[in-house]
Amino acid sequence: MALDPNEKPNQPITKFESMLKTDDVYFFDAEDFEDIIHHYLNNGKISLAKKAIKIGLQQHPESMELKLLDVEVLVFENNLEVAEKILDNLQLLDSANEEIYIQRANIYSKKDNHEAAVVLLKKALELTDESFDIYALLGMEYLFMDDFERAKIHFMKCVSFDEQDYSSLYNVIYCFEFLEDFEGAIAYLNDYLERNPYSQVAWHQLGKQYFTIKMFEEALAAFEFAIISDDTFIGAYFEKGKVLEKLGKYNEAIENYETTITIDDPTSHAYLRIGKCHEKLQNYDLAKFYFYQTVHEDPLLDKGWLAITDFYFKNHKYDRALYYINKAINIDGENAKYWKKCARIHAALEHYDEADFAYKQSIDLGNYELDTWLNWAEVVTQNQDPDAAIQILLQALEFYPEKAVIQFKMAGLYLLANDPVKAQYRFRKALKLNFDHLRYFKEEFPSFYDSVWAQNIITSIQKASD
Repeated sequence: MALDPNEKPNQPITKFESMLKTDDVYFFDAEDFEDIIHHYLNNGKISLAKKAIKIGLQQHPESMELKLLDVEVLVFENNLEVAEKILDNLQLLDSANEEIYIQRANIYSKKDNHEAAVVLLKKALELTDESFDIYALLGMEYLFMDDFERAKIHFMKCVSFDEQDYSSLYNVIYCFEFLEDFEGAIAYLNDYLERNPYSQVAWHQLGKQYFTIKMFEEALAAFEFAIISDDTFIGAYFEKGKVLEKLGKYNEAIENYETTITIDDPTSHAYLRIGKCHEKLQNYDLAKFYFYQTVHEDPLLDKGWLAITDFYFKNHKYDRALYYINKAINIDGENAKYWKKCARIHAALEHYDEADFAYKQSIDLGNYELDTWLNWAEVVTQNQDPDAAIQILLQALEFYPEKAVIQFKMAGLYLLANDPVKAQYRFRKALKLNFDHLRYFKEEFPSFYDSVWAQNIITSIQKASD
């Protein structure tokens, strides 16, 4: 039943939505329209906000606030030229309206001109006493500019205005973390907790900072206070479990991970950690069960598939490990970790051609870790192709030019390829880079190590360094 147009209900939103369902047109105060529009914007209902703006401007065509809300939506939808034209007109009417400068700043931000956005936001600050939102916007602009020190200061101002503004609190800690100022973050959070001793969010963040710098007992205490503050805080139980793992208290860690599952729907990450704990406790059947639960819950979680694969790999069940890593690759063939693990399994099975291909895939997908290059070269060497192994290590040197282990391996490979001149050059270079790593050459190429030429070079390098 439609509302009487003359009726003044307590809820303008209910009245507005009733009007949309009928052909009637109800009158609203401009302030009511503002409340309706803010409601829809806050709830992500942009199309309804646009309808309210359109009707609102029809009823109140001179309303500055409604026009500014229209601009806000236009900026959100990237209709920047239209928004700027409206702002030009509004500025002629009221050049001291801070919202005009805020919306112009938003436009500049959309255009990646963050310096100009900052200038306009500072101008807006001069025009109003209600500066909370502007400080938050300034903080975001400084984040876009990678100026984490200034961003941190502005988010701190937001927290000082409203200590329940957890979004700004998270941003403050994010800045501390990016600056690697973990001690600063700990000091800030402890100061915050002096005023807000039951803030589960702050205790949780404090625990994470202690965990990062390996102060595990302090981290454990912080997560326990977070749980005391809110005994349904899943994140605190999970992080507490991670700390207990680090302390070797695997059964207690399992209890905390299981608590997260009882509070809310189970997660693949909780199953994975439980499986890891059982593996440490040598409860291998339970470990395997939870690893399978992990991939059942989230088939795209690479850590789950790698855990199953590692489980079988460690137990020398290479065929089973190969089966599961291939399943993972079928799900995500662009995952470099999968291909690297696949290569290791093929190498263990002495499938050198397949291992060669898998290592190449891993490298092509961006895995440039040192052991990837070294193991790939070893596989190719086992496949009786030292020249190809040398080419692989030449690529590795582009990423690790100061790694003696690469030079030592190349020296041995050049000898296998019957190129003693280059072998001696690489051997000398390796010794100069890191004499102590000579043991790698001795282990991998014992006959070459015992040769007269190698011993002569070793002696000459030693004398030169004395």
